[in-house]
Amino acid sequence: MDLSIIVPIYNVEKYVRTCIESIYKQCLDEKRFEVIIINDGTTDNSMEVIADIIDQHNNITVINQDNQSLSVARNNGIAAAKGEYILIPDSDDLLIENSLKPLLEKALETKVDLVVADFLTMTDEEIDDFNKKEFKQPEPHFKKIVGEQIYLELLNPRQCFVWRTLYRREFLVTKDLIYYPGIRYQDIPFTHECYLKAKNCLRTNILLNIYRKWPGSSTNAYKFENSRHFITAIALTWQLRQIEGLSSELLYKIEENVYISFRSMIYDTLHGINEKNDRYALMDYINFQAPDLNFTHSIQQRLITMMIKKTPHFFIYLYYQYAQIVFKKRSSVSDKTK
Repeated sequence: MDLSIIVPIYNVEKYVRTCIESIYKQCLDEKRFEVIIINDGTTDNSMEVIADIIDQHNNITVINQDNQSLSVARNNGIAAAKGEYILIPDSDDLLIENSLKPLLEKALETKVDLVVADFLTMTDEEIDDFNKKEFKQPEPHFKKIVGEQIYLELLNPRQCFVWRTLYRREFLVTKDLIYYPGIRYQDIPFTHECYLKAKNCLRTNILLNIYRKWPGSSTNAYKFENSRHFITAIALTWQLRQIEGLSSELLYKIEENVYISFRSMIYDTLHGINEKNDRYALMDYINFQAPDLNFTHSIQQRLITMMIKKTPHFFIYLYYQYAQIVFKKRSSVSDKTK
C-alpha cells in the first residue's frame, strides 16, 4: 500500500466532515491508500457526522480509544499504518483538492524520508470563499534537500506543522520517531527531531493543506496546564542537542529555536495565567524539566538564563510587571486613536 492517512478525532463535529471529504478529492485510487480514523474518546457528534462516509469506503479503519491525547492517537495510528508513506492531517483542517497525488508520486519515485509541502491559512469565511472559486496550483517544483538543510533554512519553531509533510513509514520506525504522549505542542520536538535525523528529503511549493484559524483551536485556548506542556516540549527539544554528529551550526540553531519557543511560552504565560503562584510554579517546573537550559547567544540571553537559574520567581515577577506596563501603554494608544 502506498499511503496511510491518519486522522485523530476529538470534539470537531463542525469541521471533521469537510476534512474527511477532502481526502477523497485527491484523484487517488482507493486501493492505493488507507484512512485510519482514531476516535480519541470524542464526546460530541464527530463520529456520527462522518458515519455515512465510513460506510461508503472500504479503505477506512476506525480505532476507538479512551481520550489519551492527540499525541497518543497519532502514535497509535502510525503503529497501525501499512502504507509506505504517512500523512497526518488535523481533523479541523482540510486538504486542497488534487494536491496530494503529485506529492505521493514523487515520494514513491524517489523514496525520500520526507516531502515538505506548502499550505494556506484561512478563516471559516475565507475557506467558504475559496471553495466557490477555481483554484490553480503554482507550477510544481521539487527541490532535493537533506533534513539538516530544512532545519537550518526552513524550520520556523512557531510553525512545526506535521500535517504539511509526507513521512516515509520506514524512516519513522527505524529512527524511533514518536510523539511524546499526553502533551500539547508535541509537534515541536517531533518536527525538530524529524528534520535533524532525515537524510534525503524533498521540498515542494505545492499547496497541500488549508490550515483553519478558529477560536476554539488548541493554539488559541491557554491555561496553566498548557504552559506545563509547552515547557515539556521545550525540554524535549533542548535534549536533541545530544544527537551524535550535530554540527556547530545545527547546535546554534537548536538553541535559537528553543529560545524562541521559551519566549513564546513566557508571553503566553504572562497573558494567560493570572495567579502569581501559578507563574512561580511554572518557573520552578522549567528548572525541573530542563535543568541544563542555557541560552548564550547574546547578553540578554545570558542574563535571562542566569535569572532563570538563580532567581526564577523574581524573573517572572519582573517580566509580568513589564508586560502590564506595555499592555497599559498599548491600550492607552488604542483608545486615543478610536
